[in-house]
Amino acid sequence: MFENLKAQPADAILRLISEYQNDTRPKKIDLGVGVYRNAKGETPILASVKKAEKMILEEQDTKTYLGSGGDPVFNELMQGLIFGAKNANHERIVTLHTPGGSGALCVAAALVMRARRDVTLWVPDPTWANHVPLLGGAGLTLKAYPYYDAKSKTVRFADMLQTLGSVAAGDLVLLHGCCHNPTGMDLDRRQWQQLATLISERRLVPFVDIAYLGLAEGLEQDAWPVRLLFDAVPEMIVAASCSKNFALYRDRIGSLSVIGRDRDARDILRSQAHNIVRTMYSMPPDHGAAIVRRILANAALRKEWEGEVDAMRDRLKAMRRLLVDALAVSAKGHDFSHIRRANGLFSFLGISEAQVDRLKRDYGVYMVGSSRINVAGVTADNVAYLAESIAAVL
Repeated sequence: MFENLKAQPADAILRLISEYQNDTRPKKIDLGVGVYRNAKGETPILASVKKAEKMILEEQDTKTYLGSGGDPVFNELMQGLIFGAKNANHERIVTLHTPGGSGALCVAAALVMRARRDVTLWVPDPTWANHVPLLGGAGLTLKAYPYYDAKSKTVRFADMLQTLGSVAAGDLVLLHGCCHNPTGMDLDRRQWQQLATLISERRLVPFVDIAYLGLAEGLEQDAWPVRLLFDAVPEMIVAASCSKNFALYRDRIGSLSVIGRDRDARDILRSQAHNIVRTMYSMPPDHGAAIVRRILANAALRKEWEGEVDAMRDRLKAMRRLLVDALAVSAKGHDFSHIRRANGLFSFLGISEAQVDRLKRDYGVYMVGSSRINVAGVTADNVAYLAESIAAVL
């Protein structure tokens, strides 16, 4: 049966993790894998999560199935977090809890394929490396719209509007809600308003992936573009992840929200989405959703969690400033100020793939070939060596 299969190339990030782990140099630096790290280089379990897990251990009295939609209380709380408290349990929104943000994307793609197989999904250039194989692999037709100018290190907003202004009505537009991966460059509020107007006028369907809520400017601020679009369009898709802002990476917890024109459309969307889940993975795992549910529903835990999100965001911003300042000293004549202007975990460093290879080979500094760096890998202890290493390969 399997004799005609050929081995697939190793995932670039997974290969990078293995190479880093096997590197014995004491000064090695990992800027590749996309997880948050603290000043010690650790990815800790949040204190609020620990407390929620203790509550679950003491209070949970069954492990029976949840159903295809997952935990309904978690779903309502996520609606409030993303769309605002007034829109929790809104009559136009159906929300499912999913196995991570990737699970949400998979279910959304399957739902779109059932609704309109001939639709085109427009994705930013560049976008998260797994968007294209995941969404395209589900059967969606993908086309790119311009997003990032590598030379000026800015968003190509005028080109973006021009391209999206000519696409067919009913097409989908994939948007990063905040903390664009891989560039870290987000639209400002004025640009979001212009984009929302264009999407509404052209009758396009926004498909928002918001994997880093809270890590750009704040929980409310980062949700603002989603709420803007919700008020502007009749139909919409939002895939969310709790991996980063709750640090629940291996627990694989996310949500999918689909917005219909009215209550009847919502009910149809719910039935279709539940049917897709039933035939895909039957029902989602509970533990991550149980943690998030307890944190969001408990005033004291929620306040503590919000403080932890603030601390993660503040550290990322501080490491951006630290790296830019160190490069200004070590790499005179080169402008890396765009790193400070970006949000979230990621930025493009803006060097060639050959220079990336030299950094890995000669200095033990690891990043993906595009020069996307995870600024959470920067610390006060390694920043001088990092800046000197980058300067050495320029």
